[in-house]
Amino acid sequence: MKRIARSEQIEQTLHGFLESGMDSSEQPVSELLKLGAQLMVQKALEQEVADYLGRERYERRQEGEQGLRNGYEPGRIRSAEGEIVLQVPQVRGTQRPYNSKLMEFLRGNSDVLERLVVQMYARGLSTRDIEEAFRDPYTGELLLGRTAISELTESLWEDYQAFCQRDLSGFEVEYLFLDAVYESLREQAGLKEGVLVAWGICRDGRKVLLHMTLGSKESLDAWLQMLRDLVRRGLHAPTLITTDGAPGLIAAVQQVWPRSLRQRCLAHKKRNILGKVPDMAREQVKLALSAVYNAPNHQVADLLAADFITRYGDLYPSAVSCFTDDLEACLAFLNCPAIHHRRIRTTNLLERAFVEQRRRTRTIPRFFDERSCLKLVFATLWQTSERWKKVRMSDIECKQLDHLRRKLKLEEAQLAKPEPVEAAA
Repeated sequence: MKRIARSEQIEQTLHGFLESGMDSSEQPVSELLKLGAQLMVQKALEQEVADYLGRERYERRQEGEQGLRNGYEPGRIRSAEGEIVLQVPQVRGTQRPYNSKLMEFLRGNSDVLERLVVQMYARGLSTRDIEEAFRDPYTGELLLGRTAISELTESLWEDYQAFCQRDLSGFEVEYLFLDAVYESLREQAGLKEGVLVAWGICRDGRKVLLHMTLGSKESLDAWLQMLRDLVRRGLHAPTLITTDGAPGLIAAVQQVWPRSLRQRCLAHKKRNILGKVPDMAREQVKLALSAVYNAPNHQVADLLAADFITRYGDLYPSAVSCFTDDLEACLAFLNCPAIHHRRIRTTNLLERAFVEQRRRTRTIPRFFDERSCLKLVFATLWQTSERWKKVRMSDIECKQLDHLRRKLKLEEAQLAKPEPVEAAA
C-alpha cells in the first residue's frame, strides 16, 4: 500500500482548515499563511528530490540509476507567523550525501515566505490575480482570499513608514534628483495628488531612493517640508540638485540648499523649447539645442548658446526666450566630472521608474485612500530602485567633486541647517 506524501497530508489539513478551522481559529489569517507556506515548501522539497533522482515517488529505478528515497527527517524554518515544521526527504545509495539546497536557502532567508504575496502585489499583480494564483487547481477552492491578501500587503505600509524615518546620514549624496508623479485618489474625484520623490547618487556610486511623500500640487510648502525632513534625518548638502521647472520646487531647493548647484532637467527643457517651434524647423532646432547641451565644457556651451540665440532669436522668439530662461541652471552640470554629465543633467532615471510605477497603477482607476496609494507607489519604486546600477566614482571624480564642494563652500553650509520639521509620512 502506497504511503501518502507529506505534502498531501498537509494539503488535507489545509482543506479541513478552510472548511471548519477559519471560524474556530483565533488568528485565521496567520494559521492559513502558516499552512500555505508549509504546503508550498513541502511540495518544493519533494520535487527537489524527484529532480535529483530523476524519477517521481514509486517510479521504478532504471538500469544505471542510483539513489533511493529513505524517509524523512524533521526540519524547521522561521517565519513571521512562527516556526514552520517540515519533513525533509532523505536519500540513500548515492555517491555523495544528499543535502537539500532549498532548506539551506530558506534557513538563510527566513523572510522569503512572508514576502511572497507582497512581491507579487508590487510586481503588478492585482489582488484578484494573486487570489487566482492561490486557487487549488484540483478542487477550485481559494487557498488565500482577498481579505487575507489585503492584510498581508499591509506590511508594505509598515515598510514605507520605516523608510520615511530611516537615518540618511550614512548616504554621502553628491547628486540629488527631485521629481513628482501624480495619482488619483477616490476622496478627491477628478483630482490628482502629487507624490514627491527624491533619489540620489552617492559618493560610492550607488543610486538610492531617499524619500517619497504626498505633496499638494508640488507647492512650495510641500517641497519645503520634504527637503527639510531630509536634512533633519541627516542628509548633507548635495553638490548638484536636478529638478524640473516647477516654481515651488525650485524655490524650496534655493531655500534649503542655496549653495548647491541647481540643474534644470534638460529633457523637460528641450520639450518645452521644441514645443514652441514649427514642425518643419523642429529637427534643425533640436540639433542646435543638442549641440549646446552636449558641449564638453562651459566655454564651448556658452559660445554655442550665443550662436543659438543669434540664429533663432528673430525667427522663433518664444522658443529662444524659453531657451534663455534659467540658462545658467541648464548648464550647471558642466561644472561636474565629465563622465557624470549624461547621468546628472536629466531626471530620466526617475522618469523610467515612474513608467514602471504607472504600469502597475494604470489598472487602478482611482485609489481608495492616501494609504493605499503610498504603499503601492512605494513598493513599485523601491523594486525598481533595487535594479539601479552604480555610477563610476574613481579617485579622480572624487577629487574633482571635493574641489567643487570647497569652491561652493558646501561644508560651511552644513553648519546652517534649516529649522527641523516633523517627518512627512
